[in-house]
Amino acid sequence: MIVVLDANALLVSIPKKSVYRPILDALIDGKYNLVVSNNILSEYTEIIERKANSIVANNIAEMLLNLDNLNKVEVYFEWKLIPSDPDDNKYVDAAIVGSADYIVTNDQHFKVLQSIGFPKVKTVTINEFLNILNGR
Repeated sequence: MIVVLDANALLVSIPKKSVYRPILDALIDGKYNLVVSNNILSEYTEIIERKANSIVANNIAEMLLNLDNLNKVEVYFEWKLIPSDPDDNKYVDAAIVGSADYIVTNDQHFKVLQSIGFPKVKTVTINEFLNILNGR
């Protein structure tokens, strides 16, 4: 399974006591492949730094970069499928380049993707992805 996690999906999976921690644990255990671009990795680092500190942010980024199941992609074409929040397009573009099965997000701006026939990009909520990982 190939996945793009939006920054909030990653963020809520980091705390050890989070109900979403199995998402990060499954990634570390190699149960799915994570697609990231430089822009996504930068956003991860920026948001984690804001919520914790630069040491935690850099440690998480370094851990991700050292995973065998991390697919780092170069985005050469911008599809611009989310006009209401252009910053979210970095996830869509990476998902297309990386042939992701899902973008995991609770962000409502991604709902527009349901009405787009091509390129087809499927989204699931964080809870739905947790259920997929748990085999439900």
